[in-house]
Parts: sequence; structure tokens; C-alpha cells
Amino acid sequence: MADSIQITFEKNDGVLRLIPVFLPRRFSTPGRRLRLHPDDLYAYGTHRGAIKERWFSSVIPAMNGADAAADEGLSYVAVSDNIEDKISLKAFVEELGTKLLGELIMDRYDTWPMYSKFFDYGVPLFHHLHLDFDDAARVGKLGKPEAYYYPIQYNNYEGSFPHTYFGFAPDVTREQVRDRLKDYTKRDIRITELSRAYRIELGSGWYTPPGVMHAPGSYLTYEPQWNSDVNSVFENITSGEVYSRDFLVENCPSDKQDDIDYVMSLLDWEANVDPNYREHYMRPPIESSKDESHTEKWVTYGNEYIAAKELTVYPGCRHVDKDKTAYGCIFVQGHGKFGVYEAETPTLLRFGQMSQDEYFVSAAAAGEGVQIVNPSKTEPIVILKHFPACHPDMP
Repeated sequence: MADSIQITFEKNDGVLRLIPVFLPRRFSTPGRRLRLHPDDLYAYGTHRGAIKERWFSSVIPAMNGADAAADEGLSYVAVSDNIEDKISLKAFVEELGTKLLGELIMDRYDTWPMYSKFFDYGVPLFHHLHLDFDDAARVGKLGKPEAYYYPIQYNNYEGSFPHTYFGFAPDVTREQVRDRLKDYTKRDIRITELSRAYRIELGSGWYTPPGVMHAPGSYLTYEPQWNSDVNSVFENITSGEVYSRDFLVENCPSDKQDDIDYVMSLLDWEANVDPNYREHYMRPPIESSKDESHTEKWVTYGNEYIAAKELTVYPGCRHVDKDKTAYGCIFVQGHGKFGVYEAETPTLLRFGQMSQDEYFVSAAAAGEGVQIVNPSKTEPIVILKHFPACHPDMP
């Protein structure tokens, strides 16, 4: 396998083509905007739930129940056009190390430390938090900071509730939240009555630190995040769907799962009741470069963990895209050349089908520049790029 990894890396000039990774979730309602064929929505079987996510540049498996395969959620590199001819991105990272990721990432993280996803629910998700690094370590896992960006190209409709709840209202007390959690199995605790909702703005986004409550709204979301999949669900009934108490405590130590005060300690209380939450955590795009061929914007920034950009290459233009870190990327509009590859945004994918829209760019290739050619007379190429927050130019 080591020889295949080296050959694939060299022959494609340090740019890897990735195979689509679609994931089911056993809860909530699919948004049907992943450009997956409707006949394949339950490709894992109805007992696993509908496919609601697509993961990018992942070297970790999903925390997705006892029926999930050991590698569910892992990204695979296409070694050829045969979908069975594949090697995990994790294996590439382990074999190539600095050659793939560069010194900046390897010196700081010693691995590829993040991934991204399309998160596609037609109704709002439950009000929940992700564990910080100390709390996650108690159950042998990593903390999970994450960010959101709402790409216009994948949001042809807004779903049932295009608003996201964040935290709690500034006048809410710990005791009010605790009293609701005590009744988790007895009644609808309606915990979002204590929260604040913000209408989602397409083409903009948010940063959500660990320990902050959030109930994502019903737009498809591009979500860069840390290498983790841990949460605690504080809302027991959402859009008529009942969640068992396991959702609240499954990432607590076994001797703490009946301890409401321990569950409460997972909250970053000051961040949750921040009266200026929008000012501190909303992330409108910031232009980073522009000329006659392209515009690039930061869409995830202002944190210690994760970053993302949106790159637009105009119709009929050629652009050499240089960057200072390795990155994963996904085409969301247009077609053309991406390095040695013919790239295109899919209109409709079958489950298990190859695509030409997802890539991983090595540090050396990013530094030298990937040539992007847009042959269209009318349509731009738009690419979302995700990487850890060690980028020296991140705002």
C-alpha cells in the first residue's frame, strides 16, 4: 500500500481526488439537498435512518451507533476511476506525514486535525452542546469546536425553520435550565423557550465553541469542525421526535450519568448567556484576495481550531490558487480543470458513485499553486476550502 500511496501522490502533483462519503443519522428529517438520488436516501437501510450528511477530508470514523461500520465517516482517496481502487486519507496522512501536510500542520498537530461536512436537515436539530477538551477526555475523546457557513448553491429552499438557536437568553439562570433537565423523561421540557433564535443569512456563518448550546436551523450547512463527534442533547422533544435520556448523557462518565450537576457543568455558562453573542460569534465573510480572475473570502476564522475560505473563479478565467497550508476542498458550483483533474459540481449522485468535486491539496501543491481553469462563458467556479486554524493569514 505504501507504494500505491507514493505513486498516487506523485502522479497527481500532490493533489488527491476523494470519494464521496455520505452518512445516515438515526434521528431527525433529511433536507434532501445533498444532490443524492432520492432512491438512495436510505442506502444504509431504513433502520439506520436517512442520509443527512456528507463528510469531507475526514480521518476519523463517525460516532454513529452500533450498526456503523468501523470506517464509516472516513474519507478515501481515489487511486483510479474504479471506486473499489481506494486507500483511506488516514493512511495517506500516516504514510506521507509532512510531505502531505507540511511542517506548519505537522509541527502543531502531528496529524490532519479537522474535517468538514454538509449538514442537511429539513427541520431544526435538537438544542445541544459539544464537549470541551477536558470533558471529552474523561470519556476518551476530543473536544469539538465547529463553525457554520451557508452556501447559496446548496440552499434552493429553506426548510421548515431557517433560524438557529444559540445559548440562552442573558436573563436565564442556571437553576431554570437545571429544573428543565430534571424532567427530561417526564414531559416536553421545551428548553428552547430559554434560548434566542437568529434567522440564518445565506452566504454568512457562525463559530460555535464547545460548551455552547445550539439548535441548528433547516438550511444545508457547510460545517468545518475538529476531529470529534461528541455531544450532549439538552432538548428531549424536537419537531415531534422524542429523544431518550441517552442522548443527554451518552458522553458522560458512567458514574456521572445520573448527576444533573455534572451534565450542567458541560456548559460554558458565560458564553451561553453572552448578551452580545451575535457580535462575538457571527462570522460574515471577509475578502482576502481579488483580481480580474477570482475572489477569495474567509468564511470561517477568528478561533484557535478551524478555518475555511470560499474561492470564486470567474467565467472564462484561469487562476493559479496559492495557499499557505494543506487543505481539503469541495466544488459547489461550476466545472473546469483543477490541477491535473477534470472537476465538476454534480447535479445528482448515486450512492457509491464516484464524483469529481472533492479534493485534498498537499502543502507543497498549495504553496506552488493549483491551476484552476474555468471554460464556461457564463458560470463561475465556486470552491469551499477547509483547513486547521494555523494558517498565518487567518483574521
